[in-house]
Amino acid sequence: QVHLVESGGGLVQAGGSLRLSCAASGRIFTVNTMKWYRQAPGNERGLVASITTGGRTNYADSVKGRFTISRDNAKNTVYLQMNSLKPEDTGAYFCNYEDWTDKYWGQGTQVTVSS
Repeated sequence: QVHLVESGGGLVQAGGSLRLSCAASGRIFTVNTMKWYRQAPGNERGLVASITTGGRTNYADSVKGRFTISRDNAKNTVYLQMNSLKPEDTGAYFCNYEDWTDKYWGQGTQVTVSS
């Protein structure tokens, strides 16, 4: 079992920045992928960014150049630095951990960007 705890959400004006964190604990495999998803009201949950333990990253087109995902493997923590935020970035952000056996979700943290 893996437990994920997100933090760092909040209310910010358009153009501002936020940094999300997600700490994983429990049975952490050496090789895994951690991801951030976003879900706006009435919409499906969509992938924002992902990063492997080797540091390979992937971003949704809508956040490329604005968001940066990183991780500290020693702390089993993944970060999402969000710059130049837009109102359409508003939503609940969920951390996801996946290894060869299973995947787990955090409880989510709300990000609201005002125009």
